[in-house]
Amino acid sequence: MTDAEQTAEEQPAEGRTVEEQPGAHGAPGANGEAADVQGDLDELVKVATQRDEYLALAQRTQADFENFRKRVAREAVQAKERGVAALAKELLPALDNLDRALAAAAAGQTPAAGRPEPSQGDPGGADEDASLLRGVKLVREDLLAALARVGVRSFSPAGEPFDPELHEAMAKQPAPGVPSGSVAEVYQDGYRLGEQLIRPARVVVAE
Repeated sequence: MTDAEQTAEEQPAEGRTVEEQPGAHGAPGANGEAADVQGDLDELVKVATQRDEYLALAQRTQADFENFRKRVAREAVQAKERGVAALAKELLPALDNLDRALAAAAAGQTPAAGRPEPSQGDPGGADEDASLLRGVKLVREDLLAALARVGVRSFSPAGEPFDPELHEAMAKQPAPGVPSGSVAEVYQDGYRLGEQLIRPARVVVAE
């Protein structure tokens, strides 16, 4: 062996280039694969977080829409009830006049204001008054039926304890057989729309 060959053989490993060192290509490849895996895991976590955020947003939006739908439906019902109540208040005076006409006829008076009483020798006049009375009754019944179809109903609290939230006291007077503080007489029926009071009943309270 020559001296040059022996010198090259005894040269330390650290003096060699990277290409000459054994195993130089193995470690960098393993590190790259680990970095790729960690990147994939980070991406999955990010996607899962976004998914949860979108799901929560969709649930909140659905809840808001459901609340909005219920509120609109409730307001529509309330608006309808207000309209019905306003119309009923306009019709009640006409209904009161029909009640007065019937009460006057029952008391032996002519139901038509200013109309003279028919004489006994005028059977035609009696027939006309009877027909007029029947007509008034029919109009009253039709009007009550129309109000009932939209939920408006009358109530007459005769004999019931006086309730200032439902009754309007027109007078107080002794009433034999009626407990004190109860309704002795009803001047005008009250009207309600469901639980909503349209007009209180006008009553006489027993002392």
